[in-house]
This record gives sequence, structure tokens and C-alpha cells, in this order.
Amino acid sequence: MIEVELGRCVAGWCSGATGVANCARLSGGASQETWSFDIVHPDGTIGAILRRAPSGYGAAPERAAGLNAEAVLMQRAYDAGVPSPRVLHVLQPRDDLGTGFIMQRVEGETIPRKILRDEKFARARLMLARQLGETLAAIHGLALSQLPELRRMTAAKEIAELERDYRGFDWPRPVFELALRWLRDHDPGAPKEMTLVHGDFRHGNLIIGPDGLRAVLDWELAHIGDPMEDLGWICVNSWRFGEIDKPVGGFGSREELFAGYQKAGRHVDPKRVTFWEVMGTLRWGVMCCGMMQRFRSGPEHSVERAMIGRRASETEIDLLRLLAPRA
Repeated sequence: MIEVELGRCVAGWCSGATGVANCARLSGGASQETWSFDIVHPDGTIGAILRRAPSGYGAAPERAAGLNAEAVLMQRAYDAGVPSPRVLHVLQPRDDLGTGFIMQRVEGETIPRKILRDEKFARARLMLARQLGETLAAIHGLALSQLPELRRMTAAKEIAELERDYRGFDWPRPVFELALRWLRDHDPGAPKEMTLVHGDFRHGNLIIGPDGLRAVLDWELAHIGDPMEDLGWICVNSWRFGEIDKPVGGFGSREELFAGYQKAGRHVDPKRVTFWEVMGTLRWGVMCCGMMQRFRSGPEHSVERAMIGRRASETEIDLLRLLAPRA
């Protein structure tokens, strides 16, 4: 059914297209779907990705920017030379496909285990940390006046939201209490500059090839805030997948990340980065607890949710390691 709908949609904006083929659902959730397909065209097949919330689904989660805003952000990034897929079409009511957009498919790998272990990515691993620093500098340099309306976040608001979510589980965890106290005591206040923040810059949202970074995906948590938040999030131990001696994604050092960022003329505040690394570690821990709560109380006892939920204990160890010399 969706192949017919996509074919009709594509014919309306892709001149010469004769249909679509190889439709395959890549992922899904309660409200969003991602599909891969090929646009059949006399000049050659065009690989494409559809991200959508089908008609009839509710609003995006509170923290999400929304698919329409995500499409604008990705196109602004692409136009500015940031590695980002090119947006081909934003869904319209006449398309009868819901809310979302179609973007050009970028070939590469997103699975951390392969990126960190396979020989084909050996050269890429040597340059990735600097590349990510350069890319974050470009993202943070995008003109706010050219962006859609986004949430404005501060450290204090982040702490309050985390505490609210954590308390809502009614599942006391002493290490989380310690981390919340530390964050309140070390709130660095407003940054010198508020910028676009990607919000989820990490493995899984980065397409990697043998030549390094090819595209940044999933801008749905983008907001306006402290640019050091993105640098801290990519350093969270959970995204190192066992390579704990390489803080940036399990493949590089903070110094390499910072060097790439500063190469673009932007300033790094290491203390703020550390603050956001602690915040990010606690955030992931709270998110893991949420997964476990949904596994326990939801109608669907997803094994995947239980597996993610148990990782809350890993974040407790990470927080103790982070805070031991600083508490």
C-alpha cells in the first residue's frame, strides 16, 4: 500500500519519475516510521528515505522539534556544507502520507560495533574525532535567524526536567541523587553564546564510511542552548561501547574533538563540557529507567526495552567515576 502512495507522491514533485521500488521499513515506534525506497527514473535510480508520522497519530513528544522543523534543520545544514542528507520533499496534505519528509539516502554504516571493530573503518577511526569536532562547530555556527522555532534550554531547565522524570518513576537510586545534587551545585549558568544544539549527536545518528563521517541524522531533539552540550554528549561512556579509554565515541580523544572544533574558530570550555558529560550520563540513566518502567507496566513486554533498562546500572558506575574526584 505504501509503495502505491509513495509512487503517487513522488510523481508529483520528481519530474520524470516513473515509480518507486524496493520499499522496506527500517524502524518504527509509537508515532514515527522510517522507510527506505528507490525512486525509478530514466536518468538513474535515486535512493531515498521517508521519515513520517502517519495520519492520525498524536503530536511529537515534548522534547521533539517535530518532523517539519527537522526537515528545515537538515536542509539548512546541507546548504551550509554540514554532512547531512539532502531533503527532497516535505510531505503535503495532498500526499496522504501523514507528516514528514523524504530525503536522499546516504550510504554508510551506523552500527557502532562495526564502526569500532571492522578493518574497513580503521582509517576512518583515526580522523573521526576531529571530523566530529569540525562538524559540531559548523552546526553551532548556523544562523539562528534562519532556523525554525525551537525550544530554548538552559542547564537549570535540563536539571529540572531530569529530576521530574526521575522522581516520576518512584524508584530511588542514591547515585542519581548524588548526580542531581552535583549538577545543581555546579550549574555553570548561561553560556556566552546560545546556539543551535543537535541534541543527540552520537553513534546511531552518524553515518560513517571508510572515508569518515558522511551524514548527521535525527535532528528531532534539536534546540537552542549551550553548544558545549553536544560536545559533552558524544563523550558519554555509554557511546564508547567498551572502548572506555577513547572518550569520543570509542574512537578518539577529547583533545582531538576539541582541536577539530577550535579549527573552525570556535571556543571550547572544557569545564562546561564535563558538566554536560555528567548531565548526559544521568539523562541516559533516567532514560534507561524509563525503558524498564515501560517494560514492567506496558502491554508489550519488549525484550529490547528490558535490555536497555538494565543499562541504568552502567550509568551509575559511570557517574561515580565522573564524580569521585569532583563530589
